[in-house]
Amino acid sequence: MASSIIRSAWQGQWALVTGASAGIGEAIAVELAEAGVHLVLTARRRERLDLLAGRLGARYSIETRVIVADLSQPQAPQQIFDATEGAGLAIDLLINNAGFGEYGEFLRSRMEMQLDMVQVNCGAVVHLTRLFLPAMVARHRGSVMIVASTASYQPVPYLATYAATKAFDRLLAEALAEEMKRHGIRVSALCPGPTESEFNQVAGERQGDRRKPQSAAEVARRGLEALAKDKPWVIPYFAGAAQVFAQRFFPRRFVTGTVERMFRPSSLR
Repeated sequence: MASSIIRSAWQGQWALVTGASAGIGEAIAVELAEAGVHLVLTARRRERLDLLAGRLGARYSIETRVIVADLSQPQAPQQIFDATEGAGLAIDLLINNAGFGEYGEFLRSRMEMQLDMVQVNCGAVVHLTRLFLPAMVARHRGSVMIVASTASYQPVPYLATYAATKAFDRLLAEALAEEMKRHGIRVSALCPGPTESEFNQVAGERQGDRRKPQSAAEVARRGLEALAKDKPWVIPYFAGAAQVFAQRFFPRRFVTGTVERMFRPSSLR
């Protein structure tokens, strides 16, 4: 059952969710559907999107639409905009969720994957947000979530580019949250830690990681509730929030060195 604050914030409105075919994106779509929010679902995998749209549309009294798009392609954000806001469908909630990482030594990483990561995690987020915000401002109504990570709070060796992109996302969200206040637009960064998702399948498994992943459903609910409450950022689990708070009392080099030892691949031990 969706929380009342999510329902009161967006019931009957349209939300666009990127990366909606799995993980946090799918969980956000489910949470919004339960709250009576109409959905535009976008990702690369049509079959998964169609199944999700059909399931949510049949179970809840909402409309659903599917847009297949690959956000590693620079033209994809414009195509998504043209198919929604550009075609007269007002999007009041933009969820910038699509993103991925790659675990391992930067020196041995795949160049194309690293560059695609910057495009998807940063370029597409800027592009989509810049496209959709003007109409929200004109209506004096709208919300934007940017999914970052607890990795955004410190350098993460062996996830170097991923952490850097998520720092970009978090800082962009926090800055826009202040800019958009005068227009009545909410912007928030959702900063999850280990979450039940396909992240490790794409990024590569890190041996020895004993952290218990948080459910995607819980991450989605806490992120949406924070956005509804106009919080500029949220870390949806206590251990992550405590860790981020504690690290400010230690030198940056000490923190980075500690993280390096934690994330060091077994081949380098």
